[in-house]
Amino acid sequence: MKRPSRASIAVAFCIVGVAIAACRPVADSAKRPETVPVASKTLRAYADEAELRATLDQLREAGKKRMATRSLAMMESGDAAASAPAAAADASAPAESAKAEAPADEESITNVQTAGVDEGGIVKRQGDFLIVLRRGRLFTLRIGGDDLRPVSSIDAFGPDIDPSGAWYDEMLVSDKTVVVIGYSYQRGGTEVGLFDLDGDGGLTYRATYHLRSNDYYSSRNYASRMIGDKLVFYSPLFFDVYSDAAYDDVLPAVRRWRKDAKVGDFKRILPADRIYRGRNEIEPDQAIAFHTVTICDLARTEMTCEATAVMGYPGQVFYVSQDSAFVWTVPWGAEGGQPKSAQVFRIPLDGSAPTALKAKGVPIDQMSFLQKDGYLNVMLSSGGMGQWMWQGETAPGDFALMRVPLSLFGDGGETVPSERFRPLREAGFGRYGLQNRYIGDWLLLGASRGWDAESPGQDAFAIRYVDGDFVRVPIGHPVDRVDALGSDGIAIGESDGALHFTSVALGANAEPVDRFSLRGARQGDQRTHGFFYRATTPREGFVGLPILGGAANDGEQASVLFLQNRALRLREVGTLDAMRKTIGNDGCKASCVDWYGDARPIFIGERVFALLGYELVEGRFDGQRIRERRRVDFAPAVAISN
Repeated sequence: MKRPSRASIAVAFCIVGVAIAACRPVADSAKRPETVPVASKTLRAYADEAELRATLDQLREAGKKRMATRSLAMMESGDAAASAPAAAADASAPAESAKAEAPADEESITNVQTAGVDEGGIVKRQGDFLIVLRRGRLFTLRIGGDDLRPVSSIDAFGPDIDPSGAWYDEMLVSDKTVVVIGYSYQRGGTEVGLFDLDGDGGLTYRATYHLRSNDYYSSRNYASRMIGDKLVFYSPLFFDVYSDAAYDDVLPAVRRWRKDAKVGDFKRILPADRIYRGRNEIEPDQAIAFHTVTICDLARTEMTCEATAVMGYPGQVFYVSQDSAFVWTVPWGAEGGQPKSAQVFRIPLDGSAPTALKAKGVPIDQMSFLQKDGYLNVMLSSGGMGQWMWQGETAPGDFALMRVPLSLFGDGGETVPSERFRPLREAGFGRYGLQNRYIGDWLLLGASRGWDAESPGQDAFAIRYVDGDFVRVPIGHPVDRVDALGSDGIAIGESDGALHFTSVALGANAEPVDRFSLRGARQGDQRTHGFFYRATTPREGFVGLPILGGAANDGEQASVLFLQNRALRLREVGTLDAMRKTIGNDGCKASCVDWYGDARPIFIGERVFALLGYELVEGRFDGQRIRERRRVDFAPAVAISN
C-alpha cells in the first residue's frame, strides 16, 4: 500500500491553553550556546496588507497570462499541471503544539540530529512513563522504579473527529502535555491534538486545532522540533496563482476543531508585516510558497506563539539548529543539467528578521546541514526537487560541499562565492539512497544501491568540512545508513544476502576498522530514529537497530539487534524479539500503516528495552549476551472510544 501524501512540517498557529491567542514575538528566548556573526542587512517585510495583496495580485495576473498562452495539447500532455503545482494549495501541512522539555537530568531516548533539539517521533519518555504513538492511538507504559506495565490508552484524535483519511504519526511530550500531529486528506489540513498526562499515566483529550497548510510528509525529516521550552514548526504553504480565491481563504490560518466546524472558522495568523521577501523578486514563471516558521513558548501559563514566513521557490529542505531554522528553496523543474538556482533562508528563533543568500544546488536532506562556529555547512547535489515526500531518496547530478560564514547572509542579494563550494568529483555516487551525517570534524557519506543497478556502492567517503580533506573509505558494501559511534562513525548496508555494520575511525584520518555481518537480515527501519547508540565510555557503548530476518525472526516482525562497540571492534550481543507475529484485530481506525516504523531500541539508565509493535520487551546484559528479562503486550483487543 502506498501512502498518500504527508508530512514535512508546520504552519503558523497560536494556541493559548485551549484558545487561540494573538501571535507576538517571543520575548525571552532560551540562551543559545554559541555566538554567531550578525548580518548587517535582513530581508524586508511587507509594510502592510495592501502591499502584500498588490504583490499577490501581480503574481496571479502573470499566472493567468501564462495559462492563456498554453495550448490545449500542452495541457492534455500534463505540462500545464506540472507548471502549476499550487493546485494543492488548499491542502494542509503541519503543525504541532506540544510541551516537550525534558528535565535536565532526563536523557533523550531519541536519535536526534542536533543535541538539545528534540524531534517528533513515535515514542517519548516523560518521567516514570513511556508514551507510544501507534496506529492512531496513544499508549502509556509505566517504567519508573523497576516497573513495567501498560497504564492507559486513548484515540490519538478527538471524540468528534472522523479519522478516515487521516494520519497521526508524530508526537512530542512536555511536562503534562502530549501533542499528536496528524494530517487529514478528508478535511484538507494538519491536525494538532492536545492531551493531558496525569501523575498516574492516564491520558485525557483536551483539544484539536486544524491548520491550513500543505501536506508535510517526508520520508526522512520530521515535522516538529523542541528546543528547551520552545516548540518550533516549519511548513510550506503553496500559493495558487491560478486561483481567484480570497487571500484570507488561502493564507496560513488556524481554527479550533468542533463537530460543526466551518471554513469561516479559520483565522489568519500571519500578518503582512511578518511575511518577508528577498531583494530579488521570484521569476514570474515560477511557483511560490510561503515558508513559515512558528515558535510557541511553553514556559508560560498561557502558551504564546510567533509566526514568520518568507516567500520563496516551492522546493524545500529545512534544518533546525539551536538558534535558527534554515530553509533551502529551489524551483520545481530542471535547469538544463546545471546546478539549480536556490535561495537559502535563515530564520532566527528569537523573532528577529530573516536573512538569505542566493546559491546553487539542492541538499540531500536535513542531515546535509550543520551550523557550527559561525558557519553553515551544506552537502549539495546539482539536481533534486527538495525533500517533500520521497524526494530525499533521489540526488541526481554532481556533488559539492558548501561552507559559508553566517555573516554573509543578508537581504538576499548576495550570492555564495564559487570558492565557498568544494566539488566532490571523487565521490562517484549513484542517484539514489545517499546518506550523510556530520560526526566530529568530519562529514561521513555513502550511497546504497537503491534503484540504481549501476551504482558501485562499495565505498563510503569522508570530508573534513573545515579544511576540505577528502578521503575514500573502502568499506566494501553499500551504505543504507550513516550514524555516529560517539566521535567515530558507523556505516550500515545490505549486500550479498547479509546486513553489514562497518565501524569507521574519524580522527587524524578516516578509515574502516571492523565489520560485523548478519546473514539473511536487513534493516527493519530506515529512519534516523530507528538507530540508537548508547555510549558507556568515550570508546565503548552499545548499538541498537531494528532488523528483519536473520536467525531472530521470520522477517515479518522486527527484532532489535544489539552490538557492543569496544574501541571500534563490533560484537553481537543478541536480539530482543517480538512474540506477537501479527497485529490481529486491534480495531485500527487511522494510521493503519506504520510510516514512521514500529520498532525502537530504548536505553534508560542501566535498563534497555525494545519497542516491537505492541510489545515492550526489557532486556538485561548478562555476561556476553543480552537476555530477555520480561515483556508486556499492550495491544488493544477492540477499538478504543474516548
